[in-house]
Amino acid sequence: MNRLLEACESCAQQVNVSVNFGVDELGLVVINGQGSLNVSLACQRCTEPFETTLDFEFSFSPVKNQDAAEDLPSYYDAIELDENGEVDLRELVENELLLAIPLIPRHELEQCQSPADSVWGQLPEEHEKPNPFDVLKKLK
Repeated sequence: MNRLLEACESCAQQVNVSVNFGVDELGLVVINGQGSLNVSLACQRCTEPFETTLDFEFSFSPVKNQDAAEDLPSYYDAIELDENGEVDLRELVENELLLAIPLIPRHELEQCQSPADSVWGQLPEEHEKPNPFDVLKKLK
């Protein structure tokens, strides 16, 4: 899983995945599963690595093309079959792991090594700055 290795500082050696294959009440082939992986990500606040677990769940139904994907119920995601009519499970799991990575990975605030943190909702007190338009009042 090269794309996952590029996105993470380091990964555990094994991904824990459980996949179930079946046919639902509509006669659609369904691939359901869940999994988890321990990874090390770079904190976006302090740039130090931190350990986290990526958990994911999926529910797919294989389709031959995009037209067939539009006919699927909304509770299934479509996954296109390859030229041999097969689904690449390793790629499916890798995609789900990449989607499970937080948008902005970072430590909890108490554990972060960053000396400064953002302040929300309050601006620092500043000295009064002269209004640049005061000169125009004199001309008037």
